[in-house]
Amino acid sequence: MIITQTPLRIGLLGGGTDLPDYYREHGGRVVNCAIDKYIYVIVKERFDDDIYVNYSKKEIVSRIDDLEHELVREAMRMTGVTKGVEITTLADIPSAGSGLGSSSAVSVGLLHALFAYTGRQVSAEELARGACEIEIERCGKPIGKQDQYIAAFGGIRDIRFGPGEDVIADELELTPAGRRALQHQIMLFYTGVTRSANSILAEQNANIAATQPQLDMLRDLASFAADRLRGGDIDAIGAAVREAWEAKRKLASGVSNERIDRAVSQALEAGASGAKVTGAGGGGFLLVICPMEQQPAVRRSLAHMRELPIKLDRLGSRVVLNVLRDIWA
Repeated sequence: MIITQTPLRIGLLGGGTDLPDYYREHGGRVVNCAIDKYIYVIVKERFDDDIYVNYSKKEIVSRIDDLEHELVREAMRMTGVTKGVEITTLADIPSAGSGLGSSSAVSVGLLHALFAYTGRQVSAEELARGACEIEIERCGKPIGKQDQYIAAFGGIRDIRFGPGEDVIADELELTPAGRRALQHQIMLFYTGVTRSANSILAEQNANIAATQPQLDMLRDLASFAADRLRGGDIDAIGAAVREAWEAKRKLASGVSNERIDRAVSQALEAGASGAKVTGAGGGGFLLVICPMEQQPAVRRSLAHMRELPIKLDRLGSRVVLNVLRDIWA
């Protein structure tokens, strides 16, 4: 039996510039944090040759091709596991449409668990690249690459994309005091709405030429934030997030709505320095950057939303249990 633990994430700045149609020509950049909320993947050998998959539904098939869960299907094909396994995915939070990168965390966790099941140790870079291939190339999802890389590597990352296809995921090595200060300013509130990011991202892709000024600004704000964090200026992040949200709202019609706009305004009026929706937008979680002394007021202003306390994760995807019989001898 193999169990992997893969972190979800919050994108602080630069979201949207990791879409291939933008970064291949202009270069993209994001600042991203892994958090202590996880996707767990369990892979267990079966006595028979069937394939059992447990998630929000249960599948029992005898051939990979018959699997409806496309991420499981493609991860099995990529790793060469073809039969006789039971695969279960579990999530710490609602995993569909959360805006916390859950789909990519599933892809990374699946690959990690299935490679470990075959006896292979793979790097975070290999996991991220493999997850991108599964989601973008094999499954045709209109998404970027930031979620796969932060899920695989963990930490607080300055991730650069292109121009071209190169991806560099540098860790922002904050001091312990700087790391605590950033963590203490981050608040997450659940909007109560889950949504598919695909339609929003498809519109963003279609709008890239028209929204290039906003995307350039988002990329440059991520660069600014990375430099400020390296220099220990944690307080600069909130204002950058606030400015980035105004640009991000213009990328597609579904990024924001009246409910989200009202919540952002309430947080800012209560003393937050920045606020935005995580992920592609439209629902999921509201990210608030706020000095600790103003946080009680923000909580009161957003009392209609459930807060999700979080800490930052440093390790990325890892195998937390490996009880491996010699099945490949």
